[in-house]
Formats: sequence, structure tokens, C-alpha cells
Amino acid sequence: MKPLLAMIVVGLTSRNLGVHMPRLSALARSGATTSLQTVMPAVTCSVQATFMTGLTPAHHGVVGNGWLFRDQMEIQFWRQSNRLVGGEKVWETGKRRDPAFTCANMFWWYNMASSHEIGATPRPIYKADGRKLPDCYTVPASLRDQLKERLGPFPLFQFWGPATSIASTRWIADATKLVMTESDPTLTLVYLPHLDYDLQRFGPNTTHPAVQKSLTEIDGVAGELIDAAQASGRSVVVLSEYGVTSVDRPIHINRALREAGLLSVREEDGGELLDPMTSKAFAVADHQIAHVYVADTLLLPKVRALLTELPGVEQVYGADDKSVIGLDHARSGELVAIADARSWFSYYYWTDDFRAPDFARTVEIHRKPGYDPVELFLDPAIVMPKLAIGKRLALRKLGFRALMDVIPLNASLVRGSHGRITDNREHGPLIISDRPDLLRGGTFVATDVKSLILDAIFN
Repeated sequence: MKPLLAMIVVGLTSRNLGVHMPRLSALARSGATTSLQTVMPAVTCSVQATFMTGLTPAHHGVVGNGWLFRDQMEIQFWRQSNRLVGGEKVWETGKRRDPAFTCANMFWWYNMASSHEIGATPRPIYKADGRKLPDCYTVPASLRDQLKERLGPFPLFQFWGPATSIASTRWIADATKLVMTESDPTLTLVYLPHLDYDLQRFGPNTTHPAVQKSLTEIDGVAGELIDAAQASGRSVVVLSEYGVTSVDRPIHINRALREAGLLSVREEDGGELLDPMTSKAFAVADHQIAHVYVADTLLLPKVRALLTELPGVEQVYGADDKSVIGLDHARSGELVAIADARSWFSYYYWTDDFRAPDFARTVEIHRKPGYDPVELFLDPAIVMPKLAIGKRLALRKLGFRALMDVIPLNASLVRGSHGRITDNREHGPLIISDRPDLLRGGTFVATDVKSLILDAIFN
């Protein structure tokens, strides 16, 4: 077996390669690169589950970053149990071929309750007084203490939210180097998310200074990790999950369903909460895809007609044609809406911002009933944001409850999104490897990645 580093550089496309990414561009020239046909939806959890299993979402069941858990009637995003992913994982197949096979999963999703030997993933500490403290979950448990001692605490607040920076991605890369050196796994999986943030904030325009800075930063971190992998005798495969496209039109799909009398809310302490249990129809918005759950099949024609007429909705799929996009799974909505290239779905369901729930203005990935890219922005109405944040942090340290309500309710700020298959293949994901033999035969699809990884290891 020849050990392998499989690295996800989120949002990387062929148009990113060039002057601002010298290291990855050099790897593509000296090795090989090809385009990668991703799956629908082209979102983190679905694509990574496909990479792990070689299956489509219709078979592994990860139909998005979140969905309605029908047995609980709760919308849940960013779950971590690997048992939610159906199918045999790449490390399980590897171990079946050779019992000496080991795997380190460094921040790929569905990292917990898994059968890999080594794992690390974000896991904040939620205190009873409302504080959220940076931390991570690891297997073995001792790895957490080792990483904290060597690298400091995992920089959670630089991993997601308005304060995102290269710091969290660099921490992940440094942790991966340590694991490769001290544990020498056969397969090392690593997730480097940094580029994704500014692509969503500013769009995929490589002339934007912030995007150029992100390209350079992620290229440097990835380059150092590649050097470490090759120095230890590893092959390298670089993957991306999706390409980000420019958007300028949010689709407030839940507001449309509410105005049609289909979505219900309940009031809690002056704020409104989407109520899946009493709603006739509601959408779980996830970038450019929305799973629409309809309680009564007799309402399907009405709901489908309503969605089809919404500006920005490109296509609506139902039971008769969800198989076309590989989403005919019980976790999917009765209807699946896909946005056009310039549009994306917000989760907003309230019609008056004064009635929005308190968590709407915070970074709260688990309580929001949909994905919220606006969490990447500070509210421009806050005149002195650093002072405002400092005041809230000081209050918390003094033992007072202080809501970190610094996120705007303005979906028009978002300039990049993903989820649909890009119209231009060059704007979609790719594969780069230092071994040209692995990429012979042209274009790959996401379901090929598992086999590609195993071929690289077992020659």
C-alpha cells in the first residue's frame, strides 16, 4: 500500500488556478488535473458523503447539509454522526482489502460515531449560561489534548461567521501534519474550507482583492501540506466539492409559502418560529436547492405551481422525476426546487424583521431551519462593530447573558452560491494529483472518487 493524502480545497475550480495560486498550479502542471462532475445537491455534506461511499445521495441518504428528520419532525443541519451516511466508506473498503489499512479523517464531515481510526472535527462546548467555547472532538480522545497543547485551541470563530480567516484552515493543516507524522495513516482525509468564505461574500470574481487574498492564503497552506505529504512518501489528490457562481437574487421561498397560507409559525417570546408540525408546506433552504415538505399529497399540484412561478426558480422536481437528479430518497422533500444560476434560497419565513427569532441575528447553524450565508457578514448598521462585539464579550465574561446579535437580515449581501450543477464545466470542481496515471481517461464524476483513492493506495 502507498499512503495517500486526499485534500478538499473547497470551491477550487480551474479558473482559480494561476498567478494567485502558484503551488496548486505547479502541482497541476507537474502532475495532472481534470474536471469533476459533482452530484446534486452540490453542497458540502452531500458531496463528501459521495466521495466517502461512491454512491449518490439517493443511495447514501445525505440529501443536503440538512433536512427534515421526519420521525422527530425537526429540521436539523450539520449533524455529525457517520451513521447517517449509508454505504460502505472508503476506509472500510480499504480495511477489507488489507487489515493493516488505517484512516485519519481530519475535518471531513460526518466525523463522529465512525469506524476510522483517527478523527477530528469542530465541536464547541455549550455552557449552561449561553456561552459557546471553541473546541473540537477527536478520536482517540487523547488527540484533542495533544492538538490543543501543540497548536492551541481550535479557532472555532475563525472557522465560520464574520470573523472567518485562514487561521482555522491553517490549524487543520497543522493538525493533519502532526497526525501524518506521529500516526502514519494509510489514508489521510483533510478538509480546507477557507476559500469558500470570500467566494460566498464577494462572488467568484478573481479580480476582487479579498478573493485574491483568499486564493493566495489557501494556496500557501495547501502547498505546505502537500510538501509534508510528499516528504513522508505519500501520493496527493486535491479535490473540490463544487464551484461557486455569482448570485444577485435571493428567493424567499418560505415567505411565499406562508403568504399562500401553507406555512405556519408559532410565537415564542415575541419572535416567530417555523412550525413543521402544523405547516402544510415549508422549505428547507440549502444554497441553490430547497427540499419542500408537503403534508398532504392533495396539495402537491398547488405547491408545485406556486414554486414554479417564483422568480429565480429554474426547476421543480417531484416523485415522478426526482430520480433524474439523484434525490429520490425518503429524506428528500416531496418536491425539490432548484434555483437558476443567479439565484439562491434564503430560509427566511417571517414577513416583519421585528418578528424574526432572536437567533436570526446570530451565528447559529443548528437552530436556523436552513442554511444562512448571511452569517458571514457583520450588520452594516452597527456603527462600531468591534466595540459592539467587545461589549458583548465583556458582559459574558462578567457572567451576564449577552446575545451576539451582530448578523444582518439582508440576504442581498450574498454574492456567491452553489448547489446546482454549474452551466460551465470550467466553473465547476476539479481533481489535481501528483500522479498523472490516476487521472488517465478524462473527466471523473464524484462517485468515482472513492475508487480513485483506493486505486492510488493499492496501485
